[in-house]
Amino acid sequence: MIDDCKHFHEVGPQAGNTDGCEECLKSGDSWVHLRVCLNCGHVGCCDDSKNRHATRHHRATGHPVIRSDEPGETWGWCYVDQVFKDPVNPA
Repeated sequence: MIDDCKHFHEVGPQAGNTDGCEECLKSGDSWVHLRVCLNCGHVGCCDDSKNRHATRHHRATGHPVIRSDEPGETWGWCYVDQVFKDPVNPA
């Protein structure tokens, strides 16, 4: 499988805006794992979480690339090209 696409080169390292899923924190809901948007720093819950806020954020904004926000994980994902990259080093 290819592990690169142009979108990884169009973003830079991005810290998460919050210490949890932004929408779940507001609603008092829970999540399974966290993902960070590499365009804007939005923190959303993964697709194993019931609300799938990371994917919803991508669909609402078109921001293509996320990275895992889990300790010890170094991977990223491009929604547009369906490309997994580990480790993700967008710089």
